[in-house]
Amino acid sequence: MLETDRQVFLAIQSGQNSAFEMLFKTYYQPLCRYANSYLKDPDGAEEIVQAVFIGFWEKRKSISIDTSLKSYLYRAIRNSCLNELKHEKVKQKYFANELLKGEEQIQPADHLAIHVELEDKIRAAIQTLPEQCRLIFTMSRFEELKYQQIADQLNLSVKTVENQMGKALKIMRVQLKEYLPLVAILMNKLLES
Repeated sequence: MLETDRQVFLAIQSGQNSAFEMLFKTYYQPLCRYANSYLKDPDGAEEIVQAVFIGFWEKRKSISIDTSLKSYLYRAIRNSCLNELKHEKVKQKYFANELLKGEEQIQPADHLAIHVELEDKIRAAIQTLPEQCRLIFTMSRFEELKYQQIADQLNLSVKTVENQMGKALKIMRVQLKEYLPLVAILMNKLLES
């Protein structure tokens, strides 16, 4: 690691906000462009970069960097983007399978419309969650990770993960309360098939 990088990193590790802000301002836009080259989604790219910086700050005392700060950040963005693409592929496969099942059962058009509307509302509700809540919620619900696995990956306590999931679920219930009847209709249809 270059001496300038070492000094910046040591300042960040000691909790100096100014050093972190300088690092953020220096690399935020280039990292967003780099993430967007993978995701082809500027908003998603910004979320990835923000999450990496948040994780970097939260884990600053335990991080070990052998290369440069730049290399570390670009590698973290690359890994996060690849994970996001993998999760998107899993979700698309799941939704495609659900649609195929639906076609096999010759679902009425209104059932499919309800399903699509509910998916949209769920996605919108997830976006309203605070960053850490959203990250933990998606890791739990879409990646199907256990609380311990999430805690290990994010360097948090299991209790914090539980609290954040409770907060996320409470917010989701409030956001989706008017759609609970739709969930009941969908569940009844799924149970009938």
